[in-house]
Amino acid sequence: MASRSTSHALAAGALCLALAPLTGCGPDGGEPSSSKGHKGYKGQPSAPAESRAPGHGKGSKDPDDLNGDGHRDLVLPAPARRDPAKVGRDERVAVVYGSAKGLDPATRTVHGRRDLGLPAVRDTTPGAGSDHVPTDDVVTADLDGDGFSDVVTTVEGEMAEDGNISAARTVPHVTWGGPGGPGKGTGATPVRLPESASKLGVTSVVRGDFDGDGHHDLAGLARNQSSAVVLYGPFTRSGEAKRTDTSLPWTDGDLAADAIDPSGKARATALLVHAISDGEQSGNTLYPARRGSGLSAEGRKLRAGNAHAFGDFDGDGQRDVAIGDDGSRNDEPGNETEPPDVSGSLALYPGSGGAPVTHRLPEAPKGASTDYGPGGFAAADPDGDGRDGVLVATYEGATLIDGDKRTRVTRQGPAKADGEKTPAKWRHARPAGAADFDGDDTDELILNWGSGTLFGTYGEQPTHWWITDGTGFRDNTSFTTTEFVSR
Repeated sequence: MASRSTSHALAAGALCLALAPLTGCGPDGGEPSSSKGHKGYKGQPSAPAESRAPGHGKGSKDPDDLNGDGHRDLVLPAPARRDPAKVGRDERVAVVYGSAKGLDPATRTVHGRRDLGLPAVRDTTPGAGSDHVPTDDVVTADLDGDGFSDVVTTVEGEMAEDGNISAARTVPHVTWGGPGGPGKGTGATPVRLPESASKLGVTSVVRGDFDGDGHHDLAGLARNQSSAVVLYGPFTRSGEAKRTDTSLPWTDGDLAADAIDPSGKARATALLVHAISDGEQSGNTLYPARRGSGLSAEGRKLRAGNAHAFGDFDGDGQRDVAIGDDGSRNDEPGNETEPPDVSGSLALYPGSGGAPVTHRLPEAPKGASTDYGPGGFAAADPDGDGRDGVLVATYEGATLIDGDKRTRVTRQGPAKADGEKTPAKWRHARPAGAADFDGDDTDELILNWGSGTLFGTYGEQPTHWWITDGTGFRDNTSFTTTEFVSR
């Protein structure tokens, strides 16, 4: 953990951000000083220099290192066309590549449907063009074990029937990776699914290493509602998994998996099943994983909560899970409130199997609450002490809950964007995750912002990105994505 004096400095930096975001305000109220060789960023993120191709790596165990050079990369959405006043989007998948100094926004690639070799389908997303690829449908994993991460995109095809269920057939397609990142110009490979799920495919596809053998796996929910589907790697280049498991029950909801260790250290990753929600805080079931055997068929029922994160929150070397209230509510009469043991709190479930530890969440400012909530959770270790904190979205930005310590982290978008004044309630950036991009054993926090109603209400269509240097006012880098896609 940071020393008492350092903690005070970080808190002062966070408070300074709340009062005067991204301006020259240091821990002592003066100009920011340099930190770890990085310049203190001022003002708003701007468009980076013209893009250049990433260098070729020799291979990596990190599923987020797409060119295998040993540095973690960031996959994010890039708008092709954007009208903040209208519902709908047309976006591409962008990759900002890492380096020894952290993310370099000028080293990037942008991928549309054709680039990824995906089949042409009729996309019903409002505003979407023929090259639209939503990043919500993309995960990265090294499925064939060659040291280069692959891009797995879930693709909806033609309508099909299985029993009394009729739906679009949904199948993951693999764009195989290489030393320069995802390959272009070749057709993506459809993943071979078990016969029980082959007619309608799978949804909510996540990556993991569910048996801890060092090979990356996939999991999804069968669209015919027969079961969960776990595909254990390595995969052949024809899309066939080494083995398949359909013993876990189907649940109407979505999946989340613990992170694969970026060092390549064998670690079995648990699977969380979050029940469907209509705004209310819904239930969660955790399926533990064991090295050599895979996911347990016996799930552990956890508390209700729409926000979740995996991490080592008590510093004992075991993986824990945080479940909590994301602030959203069902607006149907009689369902607008949550029980006292759910509302405004999160619970940390230790990997050791001990009793959960409950923390109160930051209270919303008067009049700020909406039925959609401020956002979710992410695990982060910005001080590098080996114990993760929970980065919690708030109506003012984010708060890092690390044991009994709470640190506000705030960035703000411009006062005016797209010719319109930004409402004060929508100027704050939202937390989008955390990762160690510069290899210094401390996490950088990821925050983003976008103009208009869609981002202000739902957090959709971000265009401004900050990669922080710790929890204070300094950034390792910041950039906008509005010019990523050639027009």
